Amino acid sequence: MAEYLKRGKPAEERSADNAKVRATVEGILADIEARGDAAVRDLSKKFDGYEPDAFRLSQSQIDAAMSQVSVADMEDIKFAQTQIRNFAQAQRDSMTDVEIETMPGVILGHKNIPVQSVGCYVPGGKFPMVASAHMSVVTAKVAGVPRIVASAPPVDGKPHPAIVAAMALGGADEILCLGGVQAVGAMALGTESIEGVDMLVGPGNAFVAEAKRQLFGRVGIDLFAGPTETCVIADDTVDAEMCATDLLGQAEHGYDSPAVLITNSRTLAEGTVAEIAHLLEILPTAGTARVSWEDYGEVILCADHDEMLAVANDVASEHVQVMTDR
Repeated sequence: MAEYLKRGKPAEERSADNAKVRATVEGILADIEARGDAAVRDLSKKFDGYEPDAFRLSQSQIDAAMSQVSVADMEDIKFAQTQIRNFAQAQRDSMTDVEIETMPGVILGHKNIPVQSVGCYVPGGKFPMVASAHMSVVTAKVAGVPRIVASAPPVDGKPHPAIVAAMALGGADEILCLGGVQAVGAMALGTESIEGVDMLVGPGNAFVAEAKRQLFGRVGIDLFAGPTETCVIADDTVDAEMCATDLLGQAEHGYDSPAVLITNSRTLAEGTVAEIAHLLEILPTAGTARVSWEDYGEVILCADHDEMLAVANDVASEHVQVMTDR
C-alpha cells in the first residue's frame, strides 16, 4: 500500500480555508455592487496600494508603458501572438455554420456568434503572466468579440509594461490597471466608470477563481479553475534535483499550489525532500513556494509502477510529468 512520506494540510483545514475565501469574496462583490467605483477604489488601495485618477489607461499611458518594453521582449510578444492568432483562426474556421430545410418551410441550423463583450483577467500580483494576455485577448479578437476589456493588477505601483503591450497588441479595446476580485467584480457587475461585460475569462488566485464562480450566471465564464497542481511520477532512473526543481517550479505559483511526487524509490523520495529544503534556501520565489510546499506538498512512496499509476489516477493533478524507465 502507498506510504505518505509527506502530507499536505488535512482536508478539514483546506475546507475551512475555502469557506473563508467564499465569505471574503461574497462580501467584496456585495460592496462593489452597492458602492461601485468607490468600493473598487477602496479595494485597490487596500490590496494593491494603488489609487489612480482612473483605472482605465489612456492611450498616452498605454504608449508610455509600451515604450518601456525592450526590443527583444516586444519581438517575443509579437512572435507568440502570431502563433496563437494563427491557431485560433484555424479553430474558428473549423466551426462552420449550418442551415438546412428539413421539409418545406422548416429551416433548422446553428450559427457561431461571438459574445458582445468579454473581460480578460491577467494575473500579475506576484509574477506578471504576460502569456495570459495572449491566450485571452488574442483569441477573443479572432472570435470577433466587439468589445474586449483587459485588466491586470499594478506591479510596483504602476501598470506592467509587458502586460500592457500584450493587451494592446492583442487587440484589447479597454485596458484597466486593476487586480483581484475588484477587477473581475467591476468588469462583471459594472460601475459608474466601467461598463459591465457579458463574459469573464482568464486565470487568477483562489479569490479570483471564487469570484468567477459566484458571478457565473450573471455573466458567462470560461471555466471553474483551481490552483495550479503538479504531479511528478518518477522512479530510480531520475535525479532528485530534477524532481525538486520541477515540483517547486509549480509550487511557486501560489500559496495553495499542490505539488506531489509519486515514486517507487525511497532513495529518490528522501533525496527530493532534502533537495527541496536546499533549494528553498536560495530560490528567489521561496516566500511563496515554501508555504505551498509545506501546506500542500506531498511525497507518496509506492510499491511498483502499477501502484504509481493507480495513485496518480486517484490524485488526478492538473499537470502530470512522467519520468520513468518505461
